[in-house]
Amino acid sequence: MKRQKSSKFSPRALLERLPLEINRTTRVFAWLSLISQILIVGTGGAVRLTASGLGCTTWPKCTEDSFVTTPEMGIHGVIEFGNRLLTFVLIAIAIVMFLRIVRMRAERRDLFVLALVIGFGIPLQGVIGGITVWTHLNPYVVGLHFVLSTVLVVLATVLVWRVYKGNSPRTRVAPLWLTITTHVASLFVAVTILVGILTTGSGPHAGDHGAARNGLNSEILQHVHSWPAYITLGLTLIVIAGSLALRLVPTFRFGMLLFAIEGAQIIVGITQSRLGLPELLVGIHMVLACMLASAMTAVVLSLKQSR
Repeated sequence: MKRQKSSKFSPRALLERLPLEINRTTRVFAWLSLISQILIVGTGGAVRLTASGLGCTTWPKCTEDSFVTTPEMGIHGVIEFGNRLLTFVLIAIAIVMFLRIVRMRAERRDLFVLALVIGFGIPLQGVIGGITVWTHLNPYVVGLHFVLSTVLVVLATVLVWRVYKGNSPRTRVAPLWLTITTHVASLFVAVTILVGILTTGSGPHAGDHGAARNGLNSEILQHVHSWPAYITLGLTLIVIAGSLALRLVPTFRFGMLLFAIEGAQIIVGITQSRLGLPELLVGIHMVLACMLASAMTAVVLSLKQSR
């Protein structure tokens, strides 16, 4: 008997149609991974800043009897449920990204692992979001939600970098003093974000009018939050000056991008503090924090170049 040909829609046939090398589509989805991870922070901020954190009263359902929002829940239910739906967009992007590199998993293990970790991180983020609802927006759980978002932004930035730079051996091109300065700056970026999370957890934007605060002094924390931010700014200027003098073009360019984001973040931070924390500025501040982490990651990555 003749062996029947496999259908062009069989799993094996579909797998064979997946790419064996990085191409433009793969790079597009890497960028979409990064952009979507930053955007969902913006929509999550909208949930919190419009007091819609309990717009859906439970999780994974929106109500005890419905997976979707109901008319009785009003605009808060729509905002909260809309943010939940965006998670599925991120999952779809992560799945496509994974499929774009799955056949390269042997020679591009770095991309395979990054895509896999980001893919699993998205549903984990959804679970933590559910826990925030179950705990009635506990500020520390909400803070953990933001920390994971920042980690996913950093991983997505590395993913974008890797699809462009390849997987050949990389060597450090910056002198030791500049490398140490850059890593210290990245440490202060992390401290700035963590203190910012505590500051937000002590402020008026709880996500719901009845949600608890962390009980810390918001006014003092606003000052403490600014200290590592200004240290980061000073270290960034040293990195920019050093990379310019040493003609390290990628480090200089990403350093300038980092400096621009820091400047915007400081201006927004001071303005929102003096205007009584208006919702729009707080939301912009949150998105800029993720952009700050992304730019800092790019500066660190630029310290090494492929041979």
